[in-house]
Amino acid sequence: MKKVLAALLVIVLVLVAFISSRPAKFHIERSTSIAAAPEAVYGRIVNFHQWAEWSPWEKLDPTMKKSFSGAESGTGAVYDWSGAGKVGQGRMTVTEAQPPSKVIIRLEFIKPFTATCVTTFDVVPEGSGSNVVWTMDGDNDFMSKAMGLFMNMDKSVGGDFERGLGQLKTVAESAPASPITPDSTAAARPS
Repeated sequence: MKKVLAALLVIVLVLVAFISSRPAKFHIERSTSIAAAPEAVYGRIVNFHQWAEWSPWEKLDPTMKKSFSGAESGTGAVYDWSGAGKVGQGRMTVTEAQPPSKVIIRLEFIKPFTATCVTTFDVVPEGSGSNVVWTMDGDNDFMSKAMGLFMNMDKSVGGDFERGLGQLKTVAESAPASPITPDSTAAARPS
């Protein structure tokens, strides 16, 4: 019996050491070319009210509750959601908006797990259109590292990014976006 317990202890220690050795940070990145001007693409990203048109998560739970606060669009805009299943609960806050080329978002997951990530959209002119690069960066705690043994986060979340970029491409190429005005990216608070 002592030999079995000793062997189990060795296996657990090796597993813990292996999990601990996994990368402390993660980076997910996808990109696509869109036949629309950077301003048209940027306007759909910087304004959370327009995410329903293209976000890969919007249609996963038709009963998802959403609320918007802070600025109407741009730096200081906040989007909270709460839904069932994969949708979970969380919040996005635009922390930086550089028209028409960059949007940086603080992404906070609350349920079914807690995590905070940085999501960046870079919109780069490409001929008469745009190249959009969507990235997410974050830290892997011990549990995230352990889950990574069974789930490939790059494939899972990267697949969502690919679907979202495809939908953004369809929407941006088919209809003009609301024009970007200096007020649309200001951090003004509603009264």
